Amino acid sequence: MFIRLADKGDGPVLLDALYEAFNWKGIESFTREQLLADPHIAHYVEGWQRETDFGVVAIGSDGAPLGTAWCRLFDKADGGYGFVAPDVPELTMAVFAKSRGQGVGRQLLNAIVDTAREKGHAALSLSVEDDNAARHLYESAGFTTVGRSGDSDTMMASTGATRAE
Repeated sequence: MFIRLADKGDGPVLLDALYEAFNWKGIESFTREQLLADPHIAHYVEGWQRETDFGVVAIGSDGAPLGTAWCRLFDKADGGYGFVAPDVPELTMAVFAKSRGQGVGRQLLNAIVDTAREKGHAALSLSVEDDNAARHLYESAGFTTVGRSGDSDTMMASTGATRAE
């Protein structure tokens, strides 16, 4: 496995990952079409890759994506589920079902935090549901709860960057 930076051509991979992220319980709650039809969800992938977007993709030995993590800046009027502030990128991450439990998530999380730091972002935020096993990964990486909505927490972590670009 290796991790590469996401690029403009990764929109379809991000949509597949968004599908995984919203259906993480293994039950299809949303189709890809439903995700794209909901503006509050579609904004995570629409128009990828904007100037301020960044991400990483884990690639297996067969060349297939294993998972991805990406960040977008949102304004308050169009904030995501994990929105904290307009200058804090919101992280979306998913490891495809066949690759879970193999350390892919940890490597993706480390890589996206490193990328955010290199870009000068002081913090990242995300949203995670109460019973999602990824919560333990986020907590172990320094994410702490800063808000709550329904059965999900908004979490944030410092990247160690001292200035924004």
